[in-house]
Amino acid sequence: MSQRDYYEVLGVSREAGKDEIKKSYRKLALKFHPDRNPDDKGAEDKFKEAAEAYDVLSDDNKKAQYDRFGHDGLKNSGFSGRGASMEDIFSNFGDIFGGSIFEEFFGGGGGRGGSRQQKGASLRCQLSITFLESATGCTKTIDLNRNEHCDTCHGTGAKPGTHPVTCPYCQGRGEVTQSQGFFSVRTACPKCQGAGKTIESPCGSCRGTGSMPKRVKVEVNIPAGIDDGTRLRVQGEGEAAPGGGGIRGDLMCYIQVQAHSLFQRDGDNVYCQLPVTFTEAALGAELTIPTLKGKNVMTIPPGTQSSQIFRLRGQGFPNVHGQGVGDQMVEIIIEVPKKLTSKQEELLREYAKTEHKSVGPKRQSWFDKLKEFFTEE
Repeated sequence: MSQRDYYEVLGVSREAGKDEIKKSYRKLALKFHPDRNPDDKGAEDKFKEAAEAYDVLSDDNKKAQYDRFGHDGLKNSGFSGRGASMEDIFSNFGDIFGGSIFEEFFGGGGGRGGSRQQKGASLRCQLSITFLESATGCTKTIDLNRNEHCDTCHGTGAKPGTHPVTCPYCQGRGEVTQSQGFFSVRTACPKCQGAGKTIESPCGSCRGTGSMPKRVKVEVNIPAGIDDGTRLRVQGEGEAAPGGGGIRGDLMCYIQVQAHSLFQRDGDNVYCQLPVTFTEAALGAELTIPTLKGKNVMTIPPGTQSSQIFRLRGQGFPNVHGQGVGDQMVEIIIEVPKKLTSKQEELLREYAKTEHKSVGPKRQSWFDKLKEFFTEE
């Protein structure tokens, strides 16, 4: 699959300076950050694409290679932005922007001149719900294995009676500065992993990790109208942050909606087929039909045709973003009986003698045209 031009991705010209490139990337990163777009499946891809473009265009050597040879010129340069994880993007590019961009993303923490507020790991789970539950919304309780703060050291990782000490490698800043060409890039301290502190006397229960695996129950509120394949983010139900403080991670629930024997979904609309008899279609009828909300009565007019579709307003899925309710589409299917009683057959034969006779002004029917076709020489 071909890659888009990096200048096009960032929306800048080839003459753009570093400040303009940085400003454009910052705007796109804020716009497409996955935490701000939990229901947009393409937001993370756009976020990564923008980060990849910025990494190239903000680096003089990579930019020169790209301007001369395009994407092919980067293949042998050691650049491997495609498929990078979200953690890679932040560790490689985040410090270029300073703490303010992290404050806008996460609401605080991670400023310059101090250690970042750490966040626990996010967890994933598959959550299966029924078709009707996806229409009405529901609450599910799931069993989850996750790391919780150690009861002995309360998450510090240090032996009771002792405390973590300031990291000697970064002097408690939680980050180190590395020079790369004209830029100075700040990354998490490799010794304390950004905590700013190290443990000299580890806790015996958790061996200094500060956490222990536990089985917990988590309630997940599923909104009405959620669709199959949606990623539902439950804030604060991931793993505990290391060090006894910080922010708990999130739980990412991937929703799987079970198929239904009668209904199919199309956007916010729901589709079903309704079998009717020949006489009901010919004479019209009031029929009881299933809907997402239970039984309903629908009237079909005389002369209803097979495959004709009727719309029931407001009987579909509620929009998950609160933008109205879809409709139910009912397709009429005329059933032909496989076996007739002698009386039914007699009546149908009598009807057959009259069904091709014209009533009123003479007009050529489809059957007349068919008869002409077979009698042509």
